[in-house]
Amino acid sequence: MNPHASPALHPGHITDVAGIEVGHHTESRRPTGCSVVLAPEGAVAGVDVRGAAPGTRETDLLQPANLVERVHAVLLSGGSAWGLDAAGGVMRWLEENGIGLATGHGLVPIVPAAVIFDLGVGDARIRPDAQAGYLACRHAAERPLTQGNVGAGAGALVGKLHGMARAMKGGVGSASLCVQGVTVGALIVCNAVGDVVDPASGQVVAGLRTADGAALRCSRDAMLAGELTQPLLPGQHTTIGVIATDAQLSKAQAQRLAQVGHDGLARSINPVHTMYDGDTLFALGTGRSGRGADMLLLATLAAEVTARAVLNAVRAAQALSLADQHWPAAADLASGALQRARP
Repeated sequence: MNPHASPALHPGHITDVAGIEVGHHTESRRPTGCSVVLAPEGAVAGVDVRGAAPGTRETDLLQPANLVERVHAVLLSGGSAWGLDAAGGVMRWLEENGIGLATGHGLVPIVPAAVIFDLGVGDARIRPDAQAGYLACRHAAERPLTQGNVGAGAGALVGKLHGMARAMKGGVGSASLCVQGVTVGALIVCNAVGDVVDPASGQVVAGLRTADGAALRCSRDAMLAGELTQPLLPGQHTTIGVIATDAQLSKAQAQRLAQVGHDGLARSINPVHTMYDGDTLFALGTGRSGRGADMLLLATLAAEVTARAVLNAVRAAQALSLADQHWPAAADLASGALQRARP
């Protein structure tokens, strides 16, 4: 297979899952933003955190032994820990629309969240806030999604083993599959320290570039060759996302789907789950298909759509240039426009 080919995006979106809506808000002042996965009727939820430097909210609540069964939204945001503020805006929008956990003293929307670190892309003082989360909800609809440089993927980069100057553009991607009347979809924000790899070919699609910036340099091969890496700080990377299905799930089964979704990350990102990433996946079950959970099938689909969504994230991405920085995208390989980062 030609490593410089530019295959079409994998088909489908997480919004193919009945009961799921997605909205993005992209900050106009610098590349950052947030993406919200809405489940207005509620969805059984699980989570699995594999990265060593996560930035999350409400993940303890999703453990199978804990009380709350259903969530109403999941927020994915840029801005590092600052971006968790956007969840407050999601809660406000849900409350205004009569969505939340009835407590006898008003509604309390349940909104787990995870963030990526994108503060090195532009002015770090600009990050998603509560208004950004609110606007992402207002933009949500059940329609084909915009992918790439939008929402939480606006400032995402991949292939940072040798620093930002040799990285490439990451982004947000989605994919879905329907088998035997059950649909599984994923929405992934890819901001990995590692490379994105096409499992079908074994080829690196986007990631670390050579010292002159003109070609890809496989991060795994570079490490095995003993090439010295740039000093890396924990949490400055991270891939986060949501897997959703219309099958009927228990909380334990939702947690299991989140766990096996990481198999999809391991197929499509190398290295993955490092000390410098906060890799976190949520899983949602809307139950709208009326079908019970065939966990072998669902687990297979969850890993597959996760890997496909990672690939879509970088294939849909576009090159990003700031005043003194340039990050090419996977699409630039096919056009021959892959260039060295500007000093």
